[in-house]
Amino acid sequence: MRRNTDPEEPEPAVSARMARQRRADTAAELGLRRVLFGIRRGYRIHYKVPGMPRRTIDVAYVAQRVAVFVDGCFWHGCPKHAVAPRKNADWWADKLAGNRTRVKSTTAHLESRGWVVLRYWEHDDPIVAAQEIVEAVRASSESSAH
Repeated sequence: MRRNTDPEEPEPAVSARMARQRRADTAAELGLRRVLFGIRRGYRIHYKVPGMPRRTIDVAYVAQRVAVFVDGCFWHGCPKHAVAPRKNADWWADKLAGNRTRVKSTTAHLESRGWVVLRYWEHDDPIVAAQEIVEAVRASSESSAH
């Protein structure tokens, strides 16, 4: 097996492992959706961000304009659980910083279009998150009805 000699890119084995990581329908996302489904509030999953078609909302309440994201601790830099990779540290730092920048721009974009954006970490309690989401959807429904 040939080792990667370019310090700017991860080794092939690392790339292959990361490519297999779920981008959607993660355990945390499924856990939250399971609780939300039990509450019987209609939502859409993997909904394209309006005006940003290459980005998706994990759980979207379209009529109420509530967007819910479940962020992975590693990929989004959780202050409690993020661990900086030791190999190719500079490449990973740039990659993860790009993820955080994309999160901020997506949030700002949605908020500028009147959406309420809720973000949860993968380790957050799905029951607590679901209660907050239902309250945000209810509040958004009430404010749009007036």
